[in-house]
Amino acid sequence: MFAIVTIAGQQFKVEEGQEIFVHQLEANEGDDLSFDHVHLIDRDGDVSLGKPILDSASVGATVLGHQKGDKVIVFKKKRRKGYKVKNGHRQSFTKIKIGSILG
Repeated sequence: MFAIVTIAGQQFKVEEGQEIFVHQLEANEGDDLSFDHVHLIDRDGDVSLGKPILDSASVGATVLGHQKGDKVIVFKKKRRKGYKVKNGHRQSFTKIKIGSILG
């Protein structure tokens, strides 16, 4: 059984018990969350499709913690002008565990 759900502006294919990283959420470690933007649920071949979302369907999850991703180097240069800028960026993520798919 799996579902396609929108979490923090991105769509994910999730299954019960799966652990995924999403963009940082406003929640503390150990909090229970519910996501209502469910687009599709597949129950071993029995597919429920929303137009665009399914009413009365939700996905429950638990926050496992917050982490930062790998560093991305941003380097800008204009040749023969003496212009060089080097910046780094680390994206913040929230690790969640999918608990239940209802709907």
